[in-house]
Amino acid sequence: MTTDPIAPRRASVPVDVGGVTVGGSAPVVVQSMTNTDTADVPGTVAQVAALARTGSELVRITVDRDEAAKSVPHIREKLDAMGCDVPLVGDFHYIGHTLLAENPACAEALAKYRINPGNVGFKDKKDRQFSEIIELALRHAKPVRIGVNWGSLDQELLTLLMDKNARDPEPKDARAVMHEAMVQSGLHSAHRAEELGLGADKIIISAKVSSIQDLVAVYVSLARRCDYALHLGLTEAGMGSKGIVASSAAMGILLQHGIGDTIRFSLTPEPGGDRTVEVRTAQELLQTMGLRAFVPVVAACPGCGRTTSTVFQELARDVQDMIQERMPEWTARYPGVETLNLAVMGCIVNGPGESKHADVGISLPGTGETPAAPVFIDGKKAMTLRGPTIAADFKRVVEEYIERRYG
Repeated sequence: MTTDPIAPRRASVPVDVGGVTVGGSAPVVVQSMTNTDTADVPGTVAQVAALARTGSELVRITVDRDEAAKSVPHIREKLDAMGCDVPLVGDFHYIGHTLLAENPACAEALAKYRINPGNVGFKDKKDRQFSEIIELALRHAKPVRIGVNWGSLDQELLTLLMDKNARDPEPKDARAVMHEAMVQSGLHSAHRAEELGLGADKIIISAKVSSIQDLVAVYVSLARRCDYALHLGLTEAGMGSKGIVASSAAMGILLQHGIGDTIRFSLTPEPGGDRTVEVRTAQELLQTMGLRAFVPVVAACPGCGRTTSTVFQELARDVQDMIQERMPEWTARYPGVETLNLAVMGCIVNGPGESKHADVGISLPGTGETPAAPVFIDGKKAMTLRGPTIAADFKRVVEEYIERRYG
């Protein structure tokens, strides 16, 4: 693998998913998945809209039974009426061929079909049922994602490779054989889809596991052996910081080496928790890596014995809250505002220097001192803020800067 700071994107065939380009020279696409019952049309519409507003560029929904399939066109219709045009991806397991065939309105409303080669069919039914889904994708001009998952890996293929490996004079360990089974499962299915007439520009592959090192090994192998667009995701990543750290580490390694065209953070939400967290964390990964820009970045020091005053912490929080609240309007009025860099620093050691590197930065004096905070704009000191209204004054400076630069 290349050791460049950020490697050039791996060459992949671009795929149009409902107007969103995945692969080729397009930016890495952020996607998410609902956890509502798809048959619950109002609930699913509300969650899809929330995910899309947060920035999910594709949203996957479960289509697991007839009631869910029949609800899909109504979900699409209601989203369109709201002005929410985010493409919907149908997630199919076991009976996808039947659901799509018996519900043509569902097949048409979806922008992409996700097929799991590990459960699309078994024994003599496997190729027939897989072929039926590909033929439906061709009929409706839809792309497919061939989504391999180690939790539902094709056991017939895995057994075949394990038996072959056991006869090898120098057998590999079981983990390496599992990696190869996942790669072969995805590639065999993709090649079969092409034999049936589906072009490479209609195929995306994913191969998800829940271990960072396994994920890296599988995707590096996939990237070397095909030019299909690749969807990245650490499956069953977990809850809270564990899931965020694991997903960021796994996908960060691959993205750093130019591998990956679309990503999803498969985070377990807290009971009743906010599903949109998975979208924001995916965006934050891409932005902190310098691959995309979604919202203004706020640099803020962590605090130390020189900054026991909470003034700078409160100011950093207020600025973050302002960005979250104002971004919908800013995005509409100020193209490019997402590239803005802000700094909120707590003391005189690194504060002035860090603030000069930002578009707009403020440096508070530190502990036990009357707040007198220099503000730097485009690298030059512009003013000094004092008194109890520093936060409001600084936010006003930021608003004025945005109007002047992006308006």
